[in-house]
Amino acid sequence: MAVLEREYAVFNRMKEQLKDEHHLEWVVIHEDEFVGTFKDFEDAAVTAIKRFGYGPYLIKQIGAPPFRLPASILYRPVYADD
Repeated sequence: MAVLEREYAVFNRMKEQLKDEHHLEWVVIHEDEFVGTFKDFEDAAVTAIKRFGYGPYLIKQIGAPPFRLPASILYRPVYADD
């Protein structure tokens, strides 16, 4: 099973309800458990780390448009210094 597959399935089932009630807030989902919504990312992250350690769990902003990282950030040149 892919990492976070269960968490995304829970999020997708709840997405419309979450958009209506918690637009642009942050959600934490761990395995099949909806943990809660948070006003900012930091609160979501602190809660997730306290309850579940360093993961995996899903922290996602509700209703935010998807963003794409530029290739310069996604890939590291093989000749880059460590």
